[in-house]
Order: sequence, then structure tokens, then C-alpha cells
Amino acid sequence: MSGFLFPLITFPYVARIIFPVGTGKVAFATSFVAYFNLLARLGIPTYGVRVCAKVRDDKLALSRTAHELLFINLVMSLVAYGLLAICMYFIPQVREEKLLFAVISLTIILNSIGMEWLYVALEQYSYITARSIVFKVVVLVCTFLFIHAEDDYIIYGGMTILASSASNVLNFLHARKHILMRPLGGYDVRRHMKAVMIFFAMTCSVTIYTNLDAVMLGFMTSDVDVGYYNAAVKIKNILVSMVTALGAVLLPRASYYVEHGMMDDFYRISKKALNFVLLAASSIMLYFIFFAREGIFFLSGPAYEGAVLPMQIIMPTLLLVGLTNILGTQMLVPLGREKTVLYAVIAGAVTDIILNALLIPRYAAAGAAIGTVAAELAVFLVELYALRREVWSVFRSFPYWKLVLALILGSAASLWVKLLSLGNFPVLVLSAICFFAVYALTLLVTKENLACEVWAMCLGKLCKLMKK
Repeated sequence: MSGFLFPLITFPYVARIIFPVGTGKVAFATSFVAYFNLLARLGIPTYGVRVCAKVRDDKLALSRTAHELLFINLVMSLVAYGLLAICMYFIPQVREEKLLFAVISLTIILNSIGMEWLYVALEQYSYITARSIVFKVVVLVCTFLFIHAEDDYIIYGGMTILASSASNVLNFLHARKHILMRPLGGYDVRRHMKAVMIFFAMTCSVTIYTNLDAVMLGFMTSDVDVGYYNAAVKIKNILVSMVTALGAVLLPRASYYVEHGMMDDFYRISKKALNFVLLAASSIMLYFIFFAREGIFFLSGPAYEGAVLPMQIIMPTLLLVGLTNILGTQMLVPLGREKTVLYAVIAGAVTDIILNALLIPRYAAAGAAIGTVAAELAVFLVELYALRREVWSVFRSFPYWKLVLALILGSAASLWVKLLSLGNFPVLVLSAICFFAVYALTLLVTKENLACEVWAMCLGKLCKLMKK
């Protein structure tokens, strides 16, 4: 929720101050540096969660594993900075904004020392949440204090780094509570390299088709087009984070179940997660297709009208990313089938590169959005085929008629709001209340299992609070 609320507050302000050109420059720099950040992390963010979750009950083994992975990250960070320095010297688009790129590149070292994978493996979600909210509040205040002119886009770039990565310094200092920080000896870095390289190739492919759009737009079109596309992607990413957070939370638990042979529990949480994604992502996707204009105008202002169509096109990725996050991160990775995930994301990357090259010159941001949707669809189909025996029964038994009925009634209950002469924010609030209230009520009336389970859980907690 913090990942959803804070950008919702800051981005409307920033977008109106630095305009599409400024947000486009920051988006281009962020996407470009992401490739060097990817090299520095070397697939460890996902691999580290799995391997640390398996040994989390043995502090000595956990400490040695964490030291080995941290060493790999630090060495690769030096390599990444060296390559980035070469690019800053030889590439004109990078050299012209070298200060912005230097600021954004702080993510490389901050992410390397942060060891986020350790805290996720230990399921330290209270600490992660508290730390994240504190830094987001600081960024919120700093954004309004320091960003006042169109030329402040470099400060905005610094704010994005502060929000996403600065808390990693605390992670490093706080790690002594969970692992031994003294040298232990007996290190064996090579034992990780094969798996790390597979995860690196997998993450590399994902980063290609998630960041390549902005990079190709920056080289092939203009900063304005990147700004339009970034406005659409910004909203999409906020919504995707709500859908995919469940998969990230369940990965260490799923890995623990597989390691201890608790396969019934593993498939139980996987089935529930897939049902959650189908229900949550479908409704959010359809709502923001209908109210894309109001969403863009409210968050970014009328200057970003060119972002409306790309946002409508890119919305199906909410459902696709949500499903692939469960199939890949929560199921294939804990089962040790990361090579399958690699093949899937390679298929997505190839699809994205081809379609971007064909569509961006003609359709600009809309073409990039089409490429992204096609890439996510390719990933989903490959992972679905690989897990057809495990999950086919889930998709076959899902009550689609209840979902479709709820979507139709929710749409009918909300679209009339467009006819009212209200501002963008009132339209969004009123239509969202109508859409999601009718949607949820329809699921409850038709007795959809997960909806009823969540409702019963909420009633139970409410009753406990009232008794207190």
C-alpha cells in the first residue's frame, strides 16, 4: 500500500513541475542504468531468497551464504561502474546528462550492500515495511521542499533513488542482528555461480523487456514520447506492485515447503495465489482501461494526454504479470526449475525487441505498449505450458462465469459517472466505489470461494476488535 500511495501523492506534483521532457529524461536514465544495476546484482535478488530460506534455521550456514553472495555483489558492482563510466564517455545522450546518470547510478552500490534478499528469506516483513514507509515519508517531504522548477529533474532523480534504495544502508547495518558480520572462513563462492548465472540470464531477459521500451523510445523518438510512456508505465507499475506483492511474500515460504517436502501446503498456497490474481488483477485492469484518461489527467495533468492510449493498451499486463509472477517466482523457482523461467523470459525479451523495432518508429509510445503486452503474453504461455500438469486443474475449475458477471455489473455501475460534470479526482473516487463495491458484492452473492473466505476473515477480525 505504501508503494501505491506515495507515488500517487508525489508523481502528480512532479509531473506538473518538470513536464514530459523532465520525467522522460529521468525515465530514460533510470532504464539505462537498470542494465548496469542488473549486472551488479547478477540474479542474486531471487536466488538469494531461495538459498537463504533453505538454511535460515542455521545461523552459521546462513551467515556464510550471505557473506558469499555479498562478495559477489560487490565485485560485480565495480565491474558495472567501470562499464557505465565507459558509456558516459562515448555515448552522447549519456554524456549530455552525466550528472543525472551519476545520481541514478547510486542504485548500483546501494542495492548491492542492501541484502534485501536476506530479509525476505527470513520473512522480516515488519522491518521491511517500517523501513520503507519511513524513507517514503522523507522523500515525500523532500519532493515538495526541493522540486519547484522544470530544471529540477535531477533532484527528482535523486528523490527516486532515496525512496527506492537509500534504506539499504540501514539493511547493511541491521544485518548483524541476523547474521555474523565477522569473517568465518571456509567460503565457497563457486558453489553459487551456476545457479546465479541462470538467475542472472533470467533477470537480464526480464529487464530487457521491462526497461528496453523506454531506452528504445529515447534513442528512436524523443524525451516527450518517453515521458508519455513513463506516465502510463508509472501507473501500471503501481498497480502491478499491488498484484505481485503476494508472490514476493510467498517465495520464501514456498521454498521452505519444497525443501521440507510439504508439497500439499505448497500447492495449496499456489492455488490460492492464482485465484487471488485472477480476481484482483482482472478487476483493476478493466477499471483502468475504462478510466485511463481520468487516471492520467489526475496523476500527470492534461500535458500527458498522449499517455492515455498507451496506458489502455498496457493494462492487460496487470493480469499477465500477476499470473507469471505466481507461476514463475512462487512455483517454478522453489521447485528448482529456474531454467524454464529463463526460457520463458527469453521468449518475452525476443518478442519485445522485435515488436519494438517494428512498432516504435510508427506508433511511438503506443507501439512500445503493444510490445510489452505481447512480451508478457509470451512469458505466460511458456510458463503455463511448463506447469500444465500442476495448474491446469486450477484454471479449469475456476468459476469464470462469476468473474465475468461481477466485471459486467461493476462496469455498468461505474461507467455512468463519466457523464457527470465532475473533476478527474471525484470521477475516479465515485466510479471506483461503485465499480469495486458492486464487483465484490457480486462475488459474495455468487459465493465465490476466495471472496467469501476473505470476507469471513475480515468479519472475524472486526468481531475481535469490537469485543476488545
